[in-house]
Amino acid sequence: MTAPDHIIVGSGINALVCAAMLGAKGAKVLVLERNDRIGGCMRTEEATVPGFVHDVMATTFVLFITSPAFAALGKDLTRHGLEFCHTTTPTGVLRPDGSHAVLTTNRAANIAALNAIASGDGDRHGGDVGCIERNAGLLFGLLGGALWSYPTTKLIAGEAWRRGPRNLAAFLGEALAPARGWLETAYTSDTVRALWAPWVLHAGLGPEDAFSGQIAKVIAFALEAAGAPIVKGGARNLLAAFEALIKERGGEIRVNADVATIVQTGGRASGVRLVSGETVNASKSVVCSVTPTQLYGRLLGDAAPKRDVDATRVYRYGKGNFQIHYALNRPPAWRGEGLDKVALLHLTPGLDGVSKACNEAVRGLLPEVPTICVGQPHALDPSRCPEGKAILWLQLPEAPRHIKSDAAGKFEAPADGRWSEALREAYADRAEAILANHIEGFRETIIARRAYSPADLEAMNINLVDGDPYGGSSTIDQSFLWRPFKASRNHETGIKGLYHIGASTHPGAGLGGGSGFLLAGKL
Repeated sequence: MTAPDHIIVGSGINALVCAAMLGAKGAKVLVLERNDRIGGCMRTEEATVPGFVHDVMATTFVLFITSPAFAALGKDLTRHGLEFCHTTTPTGVLRPDGSHAVLTTNRAANIAALNAIASGDGDRHGGDVGCIERNAGLLFGLLGGALWSYPTTKLIAGEAWRRGPRNLAAFLGEALAPARGWLETAYTSDTVRALWAPWVLHAGLGPEDAFSGQIAKVIAFALEAAGAPIVKGGARNLLAAFEALIKERGGEIRVNADVATIVQTGGRASGVRLVSGETVNASKSVVCSVTPTQLYGRLLGDAAPKRDVDATRVYRYGKGNFQIHYALNRPPAWRGEGLDKVALLHLTPGLDGVSKACNEAVRGLLPEVPTICVGQPHALDPSRCPEGKAILWLQLPEAPRHIKSDAAGKFEAPADGRWSEALREAYADRAEAILANHIEGFRETIIARRAYSPADLEAMNINLVDGDPYGGSSTIDQSFLWRPFKASRNHETGIKGLYHIGASTHPGAGLGGGSGFLLAGKL
């Protein structure tokens, strides 16, 4: 391959979307991945025992199938073997006393079911998701569009004209409400509040954070409209489809190609130098799908603009993530009707429980009662395990990055604050005890368990700083116009020909491929 037009460093969803979109424009693209496989947070392995296929990190692709990137690439990815598996019950919640709620992809059914739990709560749900639907043009334009751009300026000006400036300001002000404020004023049932409180964690927020209420409503709308699909056979099949499409469009992907530094010529990014010593030139641009720490520290070093180095020093990373995977000899027998087909089921005491665990993790404590998100891939995709067996995908999104203490007072904190194998397994036992209380004879069904601490996740993906899967705290001061930095402008950097994409940039974390799509449209 002759010198590529564009070099992309990293191979997560944003990098792959960017490479595929640039290839469609006739550009020659080279993707460089430091690991032995592509995918970033998309990683599929037989992590427990042979024959049981687990998505080790990310597993649900609702953000991707509803994204502009999928609208542009979906048909070609499908042609290369991509297939999604769906369920009509994308999410639910189960509380310690057995009370539970399940969301379906039928709005009328959801309204009726939530009204049956508490009179009026279903009607309010219909109003909340209906409001997102009515304001979809503005909301998704801001959530996914290039903010420093003429189209976004035109969008806001048009909305100000249509609504009136004061009404637009009021709408945006209401959108800043925290989830606690929304849930406590909107719903009377603790179970209905518990249905939505954990979802803010999947956006890298807590229930007391500004904007968490609006993002929870957006998630409610998306789940109801599109479900919680997983890739048939594992996320690895999405990666295989991307790889085939990128190569079909003239691109090249290299693994075990660790970039050591960005090469500059005449004040412009002109290529990269690998750890091996090889230099690869690019005729148009270098695109980095990495964290600010990686870009302005390791990859640019002394050549990094001082303003960005200073901004990196105060850039904050969020809570760590903890994963557990089970191979079971039969599907779980939930102590709750209708839970066996739910794609993502949260186990939590409720809004206060989520708030407590989140606060503990932020303060460096191992949560006493962690929020547990239980995925049931076998219910959507039986090919993931042998017939009659099952797999569970558990995510605990409130794990401390550095451990100071144990909120339950059961574990001694490590002197260096780091996760050890022994502490990982002990904390997994705490989660398993909660799970076992909700599933009849659960422990007798376990064939194997595999846990991953925040330290394990970072070891697999250098961009998961201390196990943070969201590329940095997603609070409002590090989102939208201010992601990653207060002076950021779309995906530009202070160096010509060098661009920054990935979870640390707008539109933030998730599997929508938004930053890769936006940049590809500009280059």
